[in-house]
Amino acid sequence: MSETSKETSERAHFRAKPALFAVCLTLLAAILFGFGTWQVQRLGWKSDLIARVDQRVHSAPLPAPARADWDKVDAGNDEYRRVTVEGVLANDKETLVYASTVLGPGYWVMTPLMLADGAAILVNRGFVPTDRRDPASRRDGQISGPIEIIGLLRMTEPKGSLLQSNDVAADRWYSRDVAAIAQKRGLGAVAPFFIDADATANPGGLPVGGLTVIHFPNNHLVYAITWYGLAVMVLALLVFVVCGEIGRSRA
Repeated sequence: MSETSKETSERAHFRAKPALFAVCLTLLAAILFGFGTWQVQRLGWKSDLIARVDQRVHSAPLPAPARADWDKVDAGNDEYRRVTVEGVLANDKETLVYASTVLGPGYWVMTPLMLADGAAILVNRGFVPTDRRDPASRRDGQISGPIEIIGLLRMTEPKGSLLQSNDVAADRWYSRDVAAIAQKRGLGAVAPFFIDADATANPGGLPVGGLTVIHFPNNHLVYAITWYGLAVMVLALLVFVVCGEIGRSRA
């Protein structure tokens, strides 16, 4: 191979590297823009969800879904909807679920509300501190006879919390798992959801209802700006590489 041919081959080889780098930068920028666009779409979905939930929690309560409609209940259409239901509390079958609230550590009191047709809906009657977990220490709140419950419809929380699993055998609960609690307490037909009771005061002051925390993190705009910003930086680097290559080719 002549010296001239060798130089030409080497130049072509070195020029191929910037070209490949430019292609990689272009693909990376496209991917980053794609992530940014996805976050914009997520922002729209989250904003719509927050608006729908806000409307539900401030609406007048409607009758809780009837037994025939239980299989149609889902989070998207029903969770956090204000509902009302009448029945009799089965206080002897209450379940305590560990809770950490603005009032401190303690327990949610989950009590079956027995309906006229013999079915049940689990009701989170509210919070009791650790030193009042024994029902004997809050007898006034063990309401007997027909009662109307108004609260927010919530979806079941199967298996446990993020940190701890429910220990069904030991009767230690870290989430409001409707099916598992119903089986443990020997209940029959039970709604696949539960109701967070509102702040209506119970006799004796316990349990304390109305402590539902409704919070949906909405950082999608920040994420979108971050992805788009990274994409712009990659494009700036691409322009620098291309301009440099053009400059060298003219030299």
